[in-house]
Amino acid sequence: MSVWVNSPDEQRSRSLVAGKNNTIVMKFILLGFSDHPQMKLFLFELLLGIYLLTLAWNLSLIVLIRMDCHLHTPMYFFLSNLSFLDICYVSSTTPKMLSDIITGQKTISFVGCATQYFVFCGMGLTECFLLAAMAYDRYAAICNPLLYTALISHTLCLKMVVGAYAGGFLSSLIEMYSVYKHDFCGPNMIAHFFCDLPPVLVLSCSDIFTSQVVNFIVGVVVGMVSVLVILISYGYIVAVVLKTSSAKGRTKAFSTCASHLTSVTLFFGSGLFMYMRPSSSYSLNQDKVVSIFYALVIPMVNPIIYSFRNKEIKNAMKKAMQKDHVLSHGPLFF
Repeated sequence: MSVWVNSPDEQRSRSLVAGKNNTIVMKFILLGFSDHPQMKLFLFELLLGIYLLTLAWNLSLIVLIRMDCHLHTPMYFFLSNLSFLDICYVSSTTPKMLSDIITGQKTISFVGCATQYFVFCGMGLTECFLLAAMAYDRYAAICNPLLYTALISHTLCLKMVVGAYAGGFLSSLIEMYSVYKHDFCGPNMIAHFFCDLPPVLVLSCSDIFTSQVVNFIVGVVVGMVSVLVILISYGYIVAVVLKTSSAKGRTKAFSTCASHLTSVTLFFGSGLFMYMRPSSSYSLNQDKVVSIFYALVIPMVNPIIYSFRNKEIKNAMKKAMQKDHVLSHGPLFF
């Protein structure tokens, strides 16, 4: 087995993350999909395609919301922040993964691994809080339409978004420290394509029970708070909608919430399956597939989910296309 020796600079860097400088492992090797070398080119093209589509669709949605004054409402303010989160979320892992596949250089430094997990986890936990804020926004719009502008002011929107980021990254910092404070004496091969919690934690040569408890508590608190807000909000929404005599009104209310509910189900469902099941049920190949789903696929489909059957976004897209046509070719009629 290889032995890694820390230089003074590396020891100082390590102490910033782990609080100690006596660990042996200076870098990790991300095994990724190395057990399927024959699929290297296919995986690269597939993941690159997903990544580029994710960037294009989410950036387009942000720009569209920014350009159209009719979309300057709390719901679309939260949606643009969700798109920004998804871009950062997928960018925390995918570029490194693509580089590893095409170059074969699968190493990542200890500090780099900790940083990747901190950003990835922070974005994911922030999204939990943001989805809860979006549920409250839907509650205010449907249950208190006359007081909507008073309840969901611009100042409150900003506070909720800042609170989501603060809560998400503080929780991520706690999780990151609880994992990377441990000694890692080797082996240094992570059976994953990024520095996710379970495959990194099993490499520690010290007792990880406390870290497992801390991470479980953080996950439960963030998840329960977010899910509780969502459930209460939709409980009130369902109660109000069922009292609505108009079938058209009920359909409109449910269609307004359908995209958000779909996004919540996909995000929390995959997260629950990945992080809240017994460690004895972990399967490396299964976990990689699930990780691709919640780390790449969900950020890609979110803008589609929120745009599909959304008349306001479709109208904004038509206006943008017509404006582009006029700028490019001049007016259709004189």
